[in-house]
Amino acid sequence: MIAKQARQALALQRFAEANPQLLEEIRELDAREQAQQIEWAFEDAADELGIQPWEYALQLIAESPEQLKAMRLETHREVAEALGLEWEAYCEFNEIDPQ
Repeated sequence: MIAKQARQALALQRFAEANPQLLEEIRELDAREQAQQIEWAFEDAADELGIQPWEYALQLIAESPEQLKAMRLETHREVAEALGLEWEAYCEFNEIDPQ
């Protein structure tokens, strides 16, 4: 599985590679501005899909449906822990199958 620290960068890279027209539009910007434009376009694309950017990132980097499910559950587990909620209660509230 892809290290958590590398997930967002890889997702942004894959998003940019899949959107050559975006890269063409921003090619004359400096590297920092290009990165910002790619991130904004990525967030807009997630919004158009009706999902959170973290979910879109996982979809772009998952190598299989099983890996996507495992990464989603891992992320939800981290959120439950950060909120101080029991995993079962969190899953029930968010209609998540913990399997």
